[in-house]
Parts: sequence; C-alpha cells; structure tokens
Amino acid sequence: MYTRLEFIRERQLLFNVSPATISWYKHALKKLPCESPSPDQLKNLVLRMRESGMKPTGCNAAIRAINAYLRWSGSAHVAPLMKEPRSCFPTFTADQIKLLTQSDYDPQLKSFITLLLDTGARVSEALGVRPGDIDHDAHALTLRGKGSKDRTVPFTPGYDILVPFPWKRCWVLRLIKAQCRALGFEPPRRTCHACRHTFAIFYIRMGGGVFHLQRALGHSTLEMSRRYANLGAADLIAAHRSPLTSTRQLT
Repeated sequence: MYTRLEFIRERQLLFNVSPATISWYKHALKKLPCESPSPDQLKNLVLRMRESGMKPTGCNAAIRAINAYLRWSGSAHVAPLMKEPRSCFPTFTADQIKLLTQSDYDPQLKSFITLLLDTGARVSEALGVRPGDIDHDAHALTLRGKGSKDRTVPFTPGYDILVPFPWKRCWVLRLIKAQCRALGFEPPRRTCHACRHTFAIFYIRMGGGVFHLQRALGHSTLEMSRRYANLGAADLIAAHRSPLTSTRQLT
C-alpha cells in the first residue's frame, strides 16, 4: 500500500522539489478522505473546498497536488478540475514602472523591484541571488528555479544589483506595497507576482517570442508562458489587422 509520506519523500529526494511545493503537497493531501477514494468521494472533496470559500484557481491548485499523488499511487480515479475564469493577470503600468525604477528611495529595495521587473524572476529566485551569480561583463544572471533548476537570464545594464537581499518573502510583499503607496498609486493584486506578469506582457509587446519567454521565466510547459503573455484589450486594438485595414491602406 502506497502512502502519502512515501510520495512526499520521493518528490523531495528524487525530484528535488522546493520546500514550498512540499508544504503545499502536505496541505492538499490532508483533504483526501482515504488512500483510494471513489469518484463520489472526489467530487464531494471538490464541493467541500468550494463551500469553504475557495476560488476555482485555489481548488485546482489543490486538485493538481492530490491528482499527482493519486496517479503516483495507481489509483483508478482522479478528482475533476474546475473551469477557471480566464482573466488578464494583474500588471504594473508603464507610468508605475517608471516611478518604481527611477524614483529616489531605499536603494536595495529599488534594486530588488527593478530586478523583478527586468528579469521576470520569481520572488524566491530573486531573494536567492548572490554576488557570484552575477556576470557583469555578459549582463547575465543565474537564477535557481523550482526543483533546483538553474537558468541564466539577461539583465539590462545601468542599474546596480545590490545582493544579497536581506528580507524574508513575507516582508518583501509588505515593503513593495508600502513603496507603491508612497509613490502615489495602489499596488496591483498579487503585487510581487505582478512584476513577473508585467515582464511577460512587455516582453511580448516588444517583439519577444513565447518560446524565449518560456526559457526566461523558467516554465516547464509552453502553455503556462502563453497564459502569462495574455495580452489585454488595448494590445489587441493596437495590433488589429483585418481585410478592411489592408484595403484602406491601398486606397
């Protein structure tokens, strides 16, 4: 009989997943009623999550962790994923980016925010950067991603990366939100991750390809990069092309 502890141990030691992922597995697997749940039990599990107030995206995150275990253990059934609303990810505007990267405030916090916007790094990756990870000659930075997968990304010359950053993840969120308000604007939802989404949107707007974006963001699948690069209505209007556009240009 397979157990949840064996699954977590294997993911930790053989697949080298991050401590945050291990913590999420443990949290999600507590919701399982038994080791080999029936379809009705799995459906009720999802219903209970929704009744507790969880949003579809949160439910699906838990369901994916649960289903990873069920497939690993050879279960005959998996939990159904919910349909998620497809909304644009929160991002910073061009004016807000200018304020964050050109205003005069704490140099180390400014360096951290600039790094997030310039490279699309995850907060945990940026916090882990050390002096030896920075190649100033090549303007390249080594990031340690999920599952200890290193990747090298370019950064824009002209600003100092003042590492190591002396904060915990929860502190960074408070600091960035407070700085946004000090600069006169309300921070977007999921403030830290909004830096990553902002990088992706501007990358595509400026002509970058989604395959290169996948590499820059450290995504294991192209689908996730496509979601990050979900352009808004203003982008679609600006890029609009149709037969009418072509015929009018010819007249």
